[in-house]
Amino acid sequence: MLPNFLVIGAAKAGTTALYRYLSQHPEVFMPSIKEPNYFALANQEVRFQGPGDNRANRSSITRFADSQAFFDEAEGYQAVGEASPMYLYTVDAANRIHDLIPNVKLIVILRDPVERAHSAYLHLRRDEREPLANFADAIAAEEERISKHWAPMWHYARRGFYFKQLQPYLDVFSRAQMLFLRYEDLNRHTVAVCRRVFDFLGIDSTFEPDITIRPNASGIPKSRRLHTFLTKNNPVKDAIKPLLPMVATVATRGELRPCAI
Repeated sequence: MLPNFLVIGAAKAGTTALYRYLSQHPEVFMPSIKEPNYFALANQEVRFQGPGDNRANRSSITRFADSQAFFDEAEGYQAVGEASPMYLYTVDAANRIHDLIPNVKLIVILRDPVERAHSAYLHLRRDEREPLANFADAIAAEEERISKHWAPMWHYARRGFYFKQLQPYLDVFSRAQMLFLRYEDLNRHTVAVCRRVFDFLGIDSTFEPDITIRPNASGIPKSRRLHTFLTKNNPVKDAIKPLLPMVATVATRGELRPCAI
């Protein structure tokens, strides 16, 4: 069996929370492991080289038979899906998905790219994987890390170029197959957003998930200077802002348009 919907990203934009809320719905089947990454890494030998990247190397599914096995127990469920934010970022994922499941429904959740990048940085600092104590230094080191094949989690700035990442999906999937959400809306209006997702998937939209647990929070940086980096104007932030992308937002008519951060 193959999934009939996918949560494709973006990373650090609420995909884990959405995965947990979807998993609670009685008509939804989600694998017990989030981020199998099959459509991003199919038929590849996964050898990311960053600190702690061995976890992604071990957990990523690259064989078709193994990807199908994730859904062995999905028989009888109306909505069968998985969540892998790497799909939005990987160039070939859209075509791989379209080749195997052209009628799939795709859920995209986006976040301000500066906040998204900072959240990824905090996540890796929390896990004691990010060695640089200054966010600006980590941004400056990004291209070197990419050249050394560190995992996409380390691509703080590059992963925020949403329109470029969405274009391959818009080229092969109809707009009706795609649902665009905002991280801020999921945080502030969680139940309403979940019901919108349920309606999109054609399942009971009156179901209300337990939203009392907020999974995968990156936490507040121990250094107050790190916290004020995003919230206050400062020369360092002004210096790196040109390196960070524009946000792809969803207009009320369903069209994508760039919006300055």
